[in-house]
Amino acid sequence: MRKLRMPKIVPDYKNREKIILRDFLALERTTLANERTLFAYIRTSLYLILGGIAFLKMESLQNIQWLAYLSFGISFLMIIYGLIRYFKLKRKLQKFYDEDSMKPFEEEQKQDDE
Repeated sequence: MRKLRMPKIVPDYKNREKIILRDFLALERTTLANERTLFAYIRTSLYLILGGIAFLKMESLQNIQWLAYLSFGISFLMIIYGLIRYFKLKRKLQKFYDEDSMKPFEEEQKQDDE
């Protein structure tokens, strides 16, 4: 079975320099932004579910009941897409958090503490 891939907009970044405090803090901000984006996808998905339930329960809107099922489907797709994006970016960020990248930062911190 062929694997679906998201198109790349920019090429993968290769870190060739030691990580400094500014870069470490930028990675932390990016990680937090990634989590906020996932929560936004979850929140939007829940609102679509609530809207779908409202359409199903209103007796005067029986002729557009299909809109409720469409809302459920879009909600499911949105949560899946949000999770895929979250884990994909988390995996990319993890490359910068590995031991080799963090050692120069930790050594610099030890020197500053002494």
